[in-house]
Amino acid sequence: MGMFTASAPAQLHPVNPPLGVHGHYCMPHPTTLVLKEKAFSFSGDDFAVKDQNGQVVVRCKGQAFSFRDRKVITDPNGRLLYGLRNKLMSIHKTYIGEDEQEREIFRIRKKISMSTRMEATFINHSTRAETTLELRGDFWGGSADIHMVNGPIVAQISRQMFNARELFTDKQTYFVTAKNENNN
Repeated sequence: MGMFTASAPAQLHPVNPPLGVHGHYCMPHPTTLVLKEKAFSFSGDDFAVKDQNGQVVVRCKGQAFSFRDRKVITDPNGRLLYGLRNKLMSIHKTYIGEDEQEREIFRIRKKISMSTRMEATFINHSTRAETTLELRGDFWGGSADIHMVNGPIVAQISRQMFNARELFTDKQTYFVTAKNENNN
């Protein structure tokens, strides 16, 4: 992936063991999720992530006027999956994912780069081992690859560029495609 260009769609291979904090979100088939930001949200961070059939997978509710840029991520029934907050006083912009007891369950850290680079560290549900994924994106934010550190691409993020409605409202639609264990 170049600094200013989007990466080509990659041939995604099954990930075994599956990756993630919440095991019940691992799918046995290739999956594309759609994140469409709401054009008119009081906090600016309210949205739902849906599958390609339009079914809500998770919801995000931003907290307006939050000093730490807090967000709450729930399942479709409103049960908390994790809270997300901006860690203050860190050299690199860092987000912390926390459970109901405010214990850290993952950390996302922005890396210094001319393009988009982030690193997510979590305890993988299937191995109970610390796992690190890295996101590398193009300068314009049109696409990104998520891969295991020193490993294969496990997901890709893309968005349509220059959609007039989205340009006017400054709200984009993103597509995330991933493949987990037992995918054909």
